Amino acid sequence: MSVTSLDTDLDSLSLTLIADFDAPRDQVWELWADPRKLERWWGPPSHPATFEQHDLTPGGEVTYFMTGPDGDRHGGWWQVTSVEPPESLEFVDGFANPDGTKNTDMGTTTARVTLTEHDGGTRMEMRSFFGSKEQMEQMIEMGVLEGLRGAVGQMDALLAA
Repeated sequence: MSVTSLDTDLDSLSLTLIADFDAPRDQVWELWADPRKLERWWGPPSHPATFEQHDLTPGGEVTYFMTGPDGDRHGGWWQVTSVEPPESLEFVDGFANPDGTKNTDMGTTTARVTLTEHDGGTRMEMRSFFGSKEQMEQMIEMGVLEGLRGAVGQMDALLAA
């Protein structure tokens, strides 16, 4: 499994995932930049994603939904704030209501993804920042740690293909 660490810091309201891949940075970047590749790993294995909109430009929006084993749908969206291919991506991440509109009750997180060359491959650092301790605890209770570990763990097979 590519995930080498997954740490939470309640003081800084952050979650940091580090994953190392035996692949060049451009190839890892493609897993973010190509929506068909992104939907093959974004979300836990039991909840595959479908990306409806995918605009990785500053100010661009990304919308998607994950489908559970019983057919239930869980929507999400990103508002892209910064992108520097193939090095970094930053976006505001939120939940969507069943009709696709933004769910303002759940709050948002800010995600920063950085790809660097490391030991002949690529290191991905994904850091998420929460708005409050309560929000962070709620997300952890909802299973975000396990979901993120499972999602990123699917990247290895895509990179090997």
